[in-house]
Amino acid sequence: MHQIPRLIGMVHLGPLPGAPRFKGDLDTVLAAAVRDAEVLASSGFDALLVENYGDLPYFADDVPKTTVAAMTLAVTTIRSAVDVPVGVNVLRNDALAALAVATVAGASFIRVNVLSGIMMTDQGTIVGRAAEVLRLRQSLAPEVPILADVFVKHATPPGRVPLDRAAEEAAERALADALVVSGPTTGRPPTMAVLRKVKDAAPAIPVLVGSGATAASVARFLTVADGVIAGTSLKQGGVTTNPVAASRAKIFVAAATKT
Repeated sequence: MHQIPRLIGMVHLGPLPGAPRFKGDLDTVLAAAVRDAEVLASSGFDALLVENYGDLPYFADDVPKTTVAAMTLAVTTIRSAVDVPVGVNVLRNDALAALAVATVAGASFIRVNVLSGIMMTDQGTIVGRAAEVLRLRQSLAPEVPILADVFVKHATPPGRVPLDRAAEEAAERALADALVVSGPTTGRPPTMAVLRKVKDAAPAIPVLVGSGATAASVARFLTVADGVIAGTSLKQGGVTTNPVAASRAKIFVAAATKT
């Protein structure tokens, strides 16, 4: 069984080459990412997750080759700066690219927003491609676990698909190694009821809180969840696009380790 980190800190990359908001200086983007990574690692996070957060608007499931190259460079650079595992998420839902980056850059895990089922998003309809993803993983990086969202944030499931059914199928039929449960948008938490429902539906694999955890709430979440992915609450002023604040990161880890 794949080992899933308990406390994962987010490294939100600034706009990469090709993105509308890219300012023409990739070195500055990488330096900011390394700085955040070093602060998170020194604060006690077990692992980091790198994503192309600044690349708005996102492609649904097939990012440009320039993005794959930039993400590979970013993950490689961050891995050389810290001694904790580093994962990758290629937004919005390019799991095949994430696996390619992980293979070349040596990432320890990937996150996939829609591994199975269908979600309606601002990028249009995103369809899970678990069959392709798992087969590519088997051929490229079988040791790399897949953290799969259930009813990912910034998205709406079609029809009346029950949450517990979606969780069960992501675990048992799409073969996710861990499930991620988020609130409706970035920085907003899931309810405890939703978290418990996912955990009950997929008891055999870890379940992580994917958004909205704070120093005040992380201990409560960890009474049900097996881990937490934290980003916004660790930033200066609680603003997602700001740098990580060392004081916030240390307080968060201290609160989480009391459980």
